[in-house]
Amino acid sequence: MSTGTAEEPISDSVLAPAAILELQRQAYLREGPPSAAVRRHRIDRLLAMVLDNLDSYVDALARDFGTRSRTGILFAEIMGMLSIIEHTRSHTGKWMRPRNPKPTARLYGIRAQVQPTPLGAVGIIGPWNFPLQLVVVPAAAAFAAGNRVMIKMSEITAHTAELTRSLVPEYFDPSELAVVTGGPEVGAAFAELPFDHVFFTGSTRVGRLVQRAAAANLVPVTLELGGKNPVVVAPDADIARAAARIARARMINGGQVCVSPDYVFVPEGRVDAFADALGASFRDMFPAIAANEDYTACVDEANYDRVRALIDEARAQGARVEQIVPPDETLPDPSTRKIPPTVVRDITDDMRIATEEVFGPVLVLRSYVKLADVVDNLSGGDSPLVAYWYGPGGRDFRAFVRNTRSGGVSRNDFALNMFPENAPFGGVGASGMGAYRGKAGFDTFTHYRTVVGTDLPFVVTALAAPPFSRFIHRVIDIAVRTAHRRTRRRLAARDSGR
Repeated sequence: MSTGTAEEPISDSVLAPAAILELQRQAYLREGPPSAAVRRHRIDRLLAMVLDNLDSYVDALARDFGTRSRTGILFAEIMGMLSIIEHTRSHTGKWMRPRNPKPTARLYGIRAQVQPTPLGAVGIIGPWNFPLQLVVVPAAAAFAAGNRVMIKMSEITAHTAELTRSLVPEYFDPSELAVVTGGPEVGAAFAELPFDHVFFTGSTRVGRLVQRAAAANLVPVTLELGGKNPVVVAPDADIARAAARIARARMINGGQVCVSPDYVFVPEGRVDAFADALGASFRDMFPAIAANEDYTACVDEANYDRVRALIDEARAQGARVEQIVPPDETLPDPSTRKIPPTVVRDITDDMRIATEEVFGPVLVLRSYVKLADVVDNLSGGDSPLVAYWYGPGGRDFRAFVRNTRSGGVSRNDFALNMFPENAPFGGVGASGMGAYRGKAGFDTFTHYRTVVGTDLPFVVTALAAPPFSRFIHRVIDIAVRTAHRRTRRRLAARDSGR
């Protein structure tokens, strides 16, 4: 397939990651920022690579997870990226345009522009839970911004990673896009490369390692991390409806989603009713699990063992655990890596399940008396990627949004904060830094360079150079005293209004 370049393609299979980075950097320096047409063409080839090979990707993802249905894959991996990428593609030309930050400066003979310029060559490190979508979407944003891209795919989803690595050379020269595969040691070396930006999606623990590695080269990073996402069931919420919606949300991709609801605050006195409604919803959703292709398995044995250990440890330490197992089935099952929907109650703060992101089909229930107690609880811990509220959007909800901190907020449905393709998505604190999707993705991979010039017959900045005349002394003195009086007037006006 045509790459849109005049040079003979070079196979990335013979190049080490450091050599690919140097190839991409030299290509960028040689060719400069690409036109809007080239950027859109790269995005089109990226989409074509996925859509031309859809069946192969479905098979690879199903093999990686053991059980993951075709419909689930198409919905979560493919449909989830299309509208975002199309929005990015259609706005690329507009976002590229320079802007004049101070039009009135032209009246004084000064011309100023802020030019969106590509960073150069960027690295993208992908996760295993959505191993295709969560590298393709940031890659499309990086292409829109005019960059070259190298991707490190997760070794946990090895079939998807190898398929992508083998397909990329059919659509791209490695000076535009290359894919690196391998284990943790390859990932560590990848994060240490002197990219112009590193974009990482994954756990908070690994995110810290990536940031530390990138810091050695002063490489800026975007970290899209996880976290324990809280859910608040409002005092005036419909308990049955909230339980049904939360149950469905938790079971998307077997609970292996960074924005999954993790633990639920339920009004005291309504916890039993909520737990009963939750169990009924799980039973309706999954009358069978063992042979059910729609029931996503844990991605590998290590994650299966980790989730089981969290449940077993909580039970051993006194928590109430209810697992929704269909009749005549034996679950959890290590051979299929399937864990049934699990509800955990009466936990204590010293249990691992209270602090560790579960990333599986498990919901923890907590009770509350006053919403202020919930806010205090959330304020005292790490900021989640998304906070959920089930109930009306009145005063209580507005107070909850105002007094808590999270990457986003979603009310009465799963991950609604991710639906607008032109809205930024990202975490805060322990759930990440930076954002992408829509214009935010373009901005992440762009440097806004200010370019200013003048053809005036005198030097504007000469006023700042010594020796200073009496006139300049006078002007500066008046300006400072005027600013001081203005500031004091504002403070006095505010004090008098109290």
